[in-house]
Amino acid sequence: MNNQYAIILCGGSGTRLWPLSRTLKPKQLLALNGEKTLLQQTALRVCQYISPENLVTVTHESHRFEVKGQLAEIFPQAVAGVLGEPSARNTLPAIAWGVNKIFKTNPNAIIGVFSSDHSIDNETAFVSAWKSAEASAEQGYLTLLGIKPTEPATGYGYIKPSQDLGLGSQDFPVHSVEKFVEKPNREIAEQFVADGYLWNSGMFVFKAQVFMQMLQEFQPEIFEKITKLNEEELQAQYATLPNISIDYGLAEKAKKVAVVPVDMAWSDLGSWDSIYNRHTKNAENNVIKGEVIAEDTKDSLLWCESGVLTTLGVDNLVVIQTADVTMIANKDRAEDVKVIVNQVKKRYPDMVDTHMTVQRPWGTYTVLEVDDRFKIKRIVVKPGASLSLQMHHHRSEHWVVVSGTARVVNGEADMLLAPNQSTYIPAGCKHRLENPGILDLVMIEVQCGQYLGEDDIVRFQDNYGRQ
Repeated sequence: MNNQYAIILCGGSGTRLWPLSRTLKPKQLLALNGEKTLLQQTALRVCQYISPENLVTVTHESHRFEVKGQLAEIFPQAVAGVLGEPSARNTLPAIAWGVNKIFKTNPNAIIGVFSSDHSIDNETAFVSAWKSAEASAEQGYLTLLGIKPTEPATGYGYIKPSQDLGLGSQDFPVHSVEKFVEKPNREIAEQFVADGYLWNSGMFVFKAQVFMQMLQEFQPEIFEKITKLNEEELQAQYATLPNISIDYGLAEKAKKVAVVPVDMAWSDLGSWDSIYNRHTKNAENNVIKGEVIAEDTKDSLLWCESGVLTTLGVDNLVVIQTADVTMIANKDRAEDVKVIVNQVKKRYPDMVDTHMTVQRPWGTYTVLEVDDRFKIKRIVVKPGASLSLQMHHHRSEHWVVVSGTARVVNGEADMLLAPNQSTYIPAGCKHRLENPGILDLVMIEVQCGQYLGEDDIVRFQDNYGRQ
């Protein structure tokens, strides 16, 4: 039996990369470091060493369908391993859920745990360090990959390595861990780097059986619920699990903890400054993405997702332009984006949660215009997909087909609509939209009513298991 497995943690909201990263489209689901999304890059990196069938991905329930869709583009075999958390409970419950899924079929599995939003340039070193970590995992160690620091960073936790355990390879030896340290200030970070401390990357390797034993010993509540409840019961009680990280919950309590030091050109891509540092600069030391015209501009990150972005006579800026938001910040303040996000959340909460284009299991919708009493959307339904059978209490809808063929259930009527044809759906009427064709169905929806929120929906039947 192939004993090599991996768990990818695909949670978090990536607030510091707003306005690109939002609650329903966080940074790991975006292409911030190449053509593939960060999740896809992680899966491709991990599956150099393991079979895609042995990959488990834990995400939030609201992202489950997009995660499946992104994995299906590269490894259809990995789709079955996607788990959707009904609520975020930090890393330990997520890892425990994934480990238990693997443990039930293969107690001797050696599992690597990796974040979905990291960038690694030296993938050969990554795999080699992973293999060395497996050697200590076989001996019962909870083993981390520790990053050799390139600077005295204050945004990471640190690991102090101790004696060489004589495990792993010559180039990637395994050390016992003397202690973990929280994020330090600049002065202490400088001392840590001088003393040979490592950045805590949050990457772990362990034996499934050993992990479950540690979980039972140190976190019995999580162990009991993860192992004793069936899938439906676990979903119902997931929010009651302790909100605790694997670092606090296990690593800082276990007796056998090890670390493999590795230099693999790693970044957690946690801020706009890190995005700037990871991209190629032009002659003016600018990073430019999208339709940008920059004159007399230098040392800046200029990222345009919609329209055209122009700059003149500026320097040291981060400028991010999306369809509904433009953010301009001094590059030295890039770490403080959360301050802006908190203000935006008070006045325009939707801008923190969603983009104007929103992914759904059946396709996408884009909000074109919205006012107090109307909202206009562009809806794209994938071939063979359908929306739920539903109704709305507070709004009526007008549908106009732009391209493709629509099958529409409208009350008692069941009809096919071709381009340029339309239908009207009054409030309180059961209705459904389906694409029976082989091309995308594109239509315009005009909503009218006193309340136009996305929560005004009653589902009677849904192909995707949504409530």
